[in-house]
Amino acid sequence: MRKGEADVLVGALGAACVAVVCLTVALVRTRRRWRAAVGERGWLLERERESAARAAIAAERDRIARELHDIVSHNVSLMVVQAGAAREVLGTMPEEATAALRAVEEAGRGTMTELRHLLGVLAPSQDGADTDPGPVEAAADLAPQPGMDRLGALVDRISFAGLPVEVRVSGEPRPLPGGVSVTAYRIVQEALTNALRHGDGGKAEVTVRYTEHALRVEVLNTGPSVLTGNAPPRPARPSHEGTGRGLLGLRERVAVYGGDLDARRRLGGGYRVRARIPLDRP
Repeated sequence: MRKGEADVLVGALGAACVAVVCLTVALVRTRRRWRAAVGERGWLLERERESAARAAIAAERDRIARELHDIVSHNVSLMVVQAGAAREVLGTMPEEATAALRAVEEAGRGTMTELRHLLGVLAPSQDGADTDPGPVEAAADLAPQPGMDRLGALVDRISFAGLPVEVRVSGEPRPLPGGVSVTAYRIVQEALTNALRHGDGGKAEVTVRYTEHALRVEVLNTGPSVLTGNAPPRPARPSHEGTGRGLLGLRERVAVYGGDLDARRRLGGGYRVRARIPLDRP
């Protein structure tokens, strides 16, 4: 082989080695960047999962707080009113006092049943074993949340506690989605409970309208007029009112279904709560 040909061959081999080294370095660098990108993506996914978990926990805490408020506020208000009525007529009308105390007992039992159901879901037995409740306790624990099918019982309790309630239903009643039914019931319950607790011997009207695309609920209660100056002074609002309780919490519930809720004092006296909950939202 001539010297010129040998030099060409050596040069070609040298160039090939340099190319191999360059490709190897590029491959190593690409692999490192790929591993870094995969690691960063995994870190981002983990952060997203943690954020989603925190949001779910916060939402569940809010839901539980609203349920506890609805259960305790309504039933305890009834118990306070009935206990006060029993105390006033205990010496003169023992039969009426007995009926009022019986209502207190029933409200207390109802509260314990609902709380047992809620807390049983939150805190199962520590040993992980299922308890064996009796038929009454089992039926209570498995009972669904109250819906519009229990509106009559709610109105009866409020009326017996001293607030006359008139119910009007318009449109064609039909089965409602579970969440919508519970939300509508809680709206009526909260409005009537507030009217009973803060009312001044008035009455309340509940109107339920079934339209083609929405359920409309309105609760009106009478009271002193703000126009005549007979309305009692309003107590100062607590600083924590905006924490999602009562009607503020119900407004959030309604918003989940794309609806709206309005609650305000009436110029003619009393209070009005009005809600619209869409029924055709997917």
